[in-house]
Amino acid sequence: MDPLDMTDWPRPLERPRRLRRTANLRRMARETRLHTDNLIAPLFVTAGEGVQEEISSMPRQYRFSIDTLVEEAAELHDLGIPAIALFPAIPDAQKDATASAATDPSGLYPQAIDALKTELPELLVITDTALDPYSSDGHDGVVRDGQIANDATVDIMRDIAVLHAEMGADLIAPSDMMDGRVRAIRAALDANGFTGTGILSYTAKYASAYYGPFRDALDSAPRKRGDVPAGKDTYQMDPANSDEALRELRLDLEEGADLVMVKPALPYLDVIHRVKQHADVPVAAYNVSGEYAMIHAAAQNGWLDLRAGATEALTSIRRAGADVILTYFAKRMARWLAE
Repeated sequence: MDPLDMTDWPRPLERPRRLRRTANLRRMARETRLHTDNLIAPLFVTAGEGVQEEISSMPRQYRFSIDTLVEEAAELHDLGIPAIALFPAIPDAQKDATASAATDPSGLYPQAIDALKTELPELLVITDTALDPYSSDGHDGVVRDGQIANDATVDIMRDIAVLHAEMGADLIAPSDMMDGRVRAIRAALDANGFTGTGILSYTAKYASAYYGPFRDALDSAPRKRGDVPAGKDTYQMDPANSDEALRELRLDLEEGADLVMVKPALPYLDVIHRVKQHADVPVAAYNVSGEYAMIHAAAQNGWLDLRAGATEALTSIRRAGADVILTYFAKRMARWLAE
């Protein structure tokens, strides 16, 4: 038989390629879609006026003063992005071992929340209660005798959460991974009349190598000295574990979380999928600074196309099960989606 004679070979009974033949067929058959409704933009606020300072390890990401922050948030809202997640860059002079600046109502962060909600009342503002931006030790909790003091940290975060709610925050997002903090924050919010303020819990936050550029943005890396721990692996999760994420999920749901999050996203797509299968609330994922920086660096070196790489990454996070994605690509993705 002539090897090129295909007369007698068994023809396929199914031909999946039919649905890939044209762009419109591919659109109709597409299972996972990105939309601006799925995007949350992380933003950094710093002191001053008229400030828009680029972060060296995060191209096209900036520290904004409150006035320019409001302008940026307005542009994001006009693009259809429903929410921003806010993080503060606090001067070293205002940092101490108990993160006391975090509960100052006249401080940078509460004033930024107030300005955002005054100027853009429909924009959802998500706030962070972790102590590391305000801590002279660079940890998410209070350090005592060489350990992170869980319950003392939670006590402070309750006060932070109430302050943020008073300033207008829509969702409180504890990113610290202390035990019991969702229950404590929920109780504090309710006791102070903020029953409508939601909690987006960082349910499975891993002790990841991918946070470096974010810590550059806030100057919030742990500062090893004396008995201060060098890393965060006594409270953030072990990257080798996924069953543990389901335990954390169960606890957060029992304690009153309204949304749950996996962080980082791309190295933990399996965890996002497992959490989505077991959660009865929306699931968020954080496409973190290191993931953003890697894609940017590859694009700058000509190793991949930035738009295609970012779109594929965010689509994979959605495909894994995330309902919403915190991503530094949010602004450009909104523009790309509108084209």
